[in-house]
Amino acid sequence: MKGIVFTEFIEMVESKFGYEIMDDIIESSDLPSGGSYTAVGTYDHSEMVKLVIGLSDRTNIPIDQLLKAYGKHLFGIFMAGYPHFFKDIDNSFDFFEQIDKYIHVEVKKLYPDAELPKFDTLRIDNNTFEMHYKSDRKMADLADGLIEAAIEHFQEPATIEMQNVSEDRSIVKFTIRKL
Repeated sequence: MKGIVFTEFIEMVESKFGYEIMDDIIESSDLPSGGSYTAVGTYDHSEMVKLVIGLSDRTNIPIDQLLKAYGKHLFGIFMAGYPHFFKDIDNSFDFFEQIDKYIHVEVKKLYPDAELPKFDTLRIDNNTFEMHYKSDRKMADLADGLIEAAIEHFQEPATIEMQNVSEDRSIVKFTIRKL
């Protein structure tokens, strides 16, 4: 998992819950990296799992809610850091179609070792869109937050339905319906 995912998680936790909580989580999580991350480094996914569980334990906020909130936070970071990914796109459905076709292709050029989730998309009609999230990391709740933030960014009121396709949540179908 790329380091930017870790560094931004730490930033979000420190800003919302305080430095002390983040330090306590890192100290008690027995992380192979020691909790020292660089944005361009690559780290084991299990470290993120430990950090999120540690935050959930300390805040009593369910893991799915924390991951969704983090996804929304991360969308803002991506917009600020990679504005060219949003250039000439004026609606969420067009944006979603570009994730695997353009954005992830460009990310792989910069970071060939990046392990990215796969998004298969299908535009049902002008108001209905399906996305199949596929990842061995099983972080569909983070994807849910990213999707919701994109919809908010494009100011398109919509509902998002999340349905497990696989029992282990490595494949999840999102159905987005514009209101």
